[in-house]
Amino acid sequence: MEKTLAILCLILCVSLHAQERQATTRANECIDIFNDVMRQVDVNYVDTLNYEDLTETAINAMLRKIDPYTVYYPKKNDRELRMMTTGKYGGIGSIIQQRPITVSGKRKAKVPKDSLATYAVNPYEGKPAQRAGVQAGDRILTVDGKSTKGLSVSEVSNNLRGVPGTTVVLELEREGVDKPFKVSIVREDIHLDPVAYHTVFTADSLKAPVGYIAFSEFTEGSAQAFTNALDELYYTQGARKLVIDLRGNGGGIVDEAIQIVNLFVDRDQTIVETRGKTTNSNRTYKTRNNPRYKDLPLIVLVDKNSASASEIVSGALQDLHRATLIGQRTFGKGLVQNVRPIAYGGHIKVTTSKYYLPSGRCIQAIDYSERQKGHELKKDTAGGILPDIVLNDSAKVDICYTLYINHYFFDYATRYHRLHDSIADPNTFTLSDADIEDFCNWLDERKFKYETETSKFFSDMLKMAKNEDIDSTIVKQLEAFEPILTPDFRAAVMRNKEEVKEMLGAEIVLRYYYQKGQAAYQIRFDEELHRALSELKE
Repeated sequence: MEKTLAILCLILCVSLHAQERQATTRANECIDIFNDVMRQVDVNYVDTLNYEDLTETAINAMLRKIDPYTVYYPKKNDRELRMMTTGKYGGIGSIIQQRPITVSGKRKAKVPKDSLATYAVNPYEGKPAQRAGVQAGDRILTVDGKSTKGLSVSEVSNNLRGVPGTTVVLELEREGVDKPFKVSIVREDIHLDPVAYHTVFTADSLKAPVGYIAFSEFTEGSAQAFTNALDELYYTQGARKLVIDLRGNGGGIVDEAIQIVNLFVDRDQTIVETRGKTTNSNRTYKTRNNPRYKDLPLIVLVDKNSASASEIVSGALQDLHRATLIGQRTFGKGLVQNVRPIAYGGHIKVTTSKYYLPSGRCIQAIDYSERQKGHELKKDTAGGILPDIVLNDSAKVDICYTLYINHYFFDYATRYHRLHDSIADPNTFTLSDADIEDFCNWLDERKFKYETETSKFFSDMLKMAKNEDIDSTIVKQLEAFEPILTPDFRAAVMRNKEEVKEMLGAEIVLRYYYQKGQAAYQIRFDEELHRALSELKE
């Protein structure tokens, strides 16, 4: 019997070695083909070529065939890689955005691509840009004397980033200020707080104070930041129940996720396993410490943008019957990436294995390409984490959506901030009906035209009808419907007045109280959070 087993093991080893050798041979053949193509082009092509750009394009095209998460980082992108893994970078601490130019509050119609401009949209409180006086809505004209015209957002961002301690000079244009002006900003090592917001709810109906932690990313040290916030909520503010908000959290470092789960479950408990092609890819992650909050009642909020490490935390707590999950099915990103160095200072982030939860289910969605396109996972599909209490996504296409994506909320908030020195605190601030009327008048001044998908479709259909061989009487009958199907933006605003107040108010609050103030304002209208609090009453 032992002899038979030995023979079988020998046969298996020989077979595996043969497969590995065959795979290596095929890879070498493909490399030889690529090198030969490059040599032929180098020798024979009529013009001089940018070989670095060609190589990077070829690599990126190849990796896109594999999955969306296996990515090549040439040496020039080291800062981007560092930001992704640590949450730190040397910069000014502001989100920037590229969009059509707005001059004196009036948007140019049909702006050509080269007329797009870069704006500061979200300076972080306490960071260099905010301390230097940069405001949301400022247009960035130059960076260290170099014009931003024609540059992409990533190119402008690369110019803003640099070695901490160095100075960058921005030339800005601001609504209400006659001339452009310059500000000097000393770059710092920027670390974004992974705890976006935390607070305690103390309503009598809750029976006990409920802590709330909005957690945005799993970067280095994020588990400690989470623990510090929870300790403050529990020991200082008296929280005896907890809501963890992982909505929109795209994940990060798995060890940080394990540490957070360990706060609530026993030591030596399997949280997640990784399984891949190589032995090094197979690993079991277990909790290492005794839990600090073993009996703290938990609810975790998730949505379709909760991914990777967020799914490990929520899925493990669900599998171990330690928390109730509320929201929508999560993204289904259960692929593990490792960063490996390659020639000439570059790196590759390569998918090496898949995540499996304590119950044995795989986090990875069967067809992640559909999620990349923004499609929802079906309820009966594998992959992602299905909450215990599934709530419908309240997002809808209406006038609020149109006003948001076309920056009208943003631009009005910029104007409002210029005209008002202060507003009430985020817990009480509310826009009045008079404010909404002023907003509508402002939209009217800018000749805002509200088009629904229905009105666009009808307009196209009417054009086709006029160009085709259709009886003129029928065309006239169709034309009679046009005024009916052309939406009145004022009426649409009034139909959605409360949502307009909420979304416009969030932009305005951001101008005065920055990110944490905006979070405090938004949770007042958060139906999913209110559902979680209702569940915790029991």
